[in-house]
Parts: sequence; C-alpha cells; structure tokens
Amino acid sequence: MHEAYLSAEIVSPRWKDDALHVAAATVARSDAIVSWNFHHIVRLDKMRAYNQVNLANGYGILTIISPKEVNYDEPEQ
Repeated sequence: MHEAYLSAEIVSPRWKDDALHVAAATVARSDAIVSWNFHHIVRLDKMRAYNQVNLANGYGILTIISPKEVNYDEPEQ
C-alpha cells in the first residue's frame, strides 16, 4: 500500500516511512491511527488522499487523528 501512496504523490519517496505507517494501519484494518506528524499524516488534504487511495484499493476509510483528539472515557462511579 505504501507504494500506492507514493505513486499518488501523497508523500515523496523521502518520506516513505510515513507512508509505510499509514499503510500498516490500513492493511491491518485499524480503526484509527494517532500521530503527531502534522506534516505528512495528520492533515486534512493528506487524510483525504490516503483514504482515496485506500478506497480505490479495496480498503476502508482510516480515521487519522492527533493525540489531542483522543477521547478517553471517564470511569463510571
């Protein structure tokens, strides 16, 4: 999958590790990826591009968020 992201020019080959991280989560059919990488992963244009490639290759939508967006449930008392 990371090659598909590179072919779609979502990131350049210099940043192939970033594409590999998204690809691993996609192929594992993870619900979400949480990242501090605001340059190559957690950006609306990049999220849309990754998911467009995912859908074209038979995978689902991957939610991509920053750690600040993670919602931890409070334990019930």
